[in-house]
Amino acid sequence: MSIENVRNYFKQFGKEKDIMEFEVSSATVDLAAEAVGVEPARITKTLAFKDGEGCILIAMAGDAKVDNKKFKSKFSMKAKMLTPEETISLTGHAVGGVCQFAVPESAKCYCDVSLQRFDTVFPACGSSNSAIELTCDELFKYSNSVEWIDICKGWNDEE
Repeated sequence: MSIENVRNYFKQFGKEKDIMEFEVSSATVDLAAEAVGVEPARITKTLAFKDGEGCILIAMAGDAKVDNKKFKSKFSMKAKMLTPEETISLTGHAVGGVCQFAVPESAKCYCDVSLQRFDTVFPACGSSNSAIELTCDELFKYSNSVEWIDICKGWNDEE
């Protein structure tokens, strides 16, 4: 089970007990915000994109949307999301619980700057009813992110 893999993954950091499991679904930004009790923007959604044999996982704020032009400029390809089947096989997590934790080495993780306006954020933990509260630095570290990137729109006043 994916959440158990994430729980085991977090043992190395002493954070496995910080994973929250809900009686209700947290599979969407709005459902997760309601379950956690925070504004939707603080929910970290992780989107999975095709990248050759592996995938790219991008953690972004709940109110952010991928800017296709910025994505193409950064990755030199069109943003093409994984199908639900590809998501499971390439990340180990099902849609609704996709996160950057306990993923195969072929998954390259990035964090979008849309998250940096918050002290803490809430990514999923491998199931459609889980989350963990992390600082942005913790999210970056625990997800083994390659870098902070700026590929989103719709979350700030300048766009």
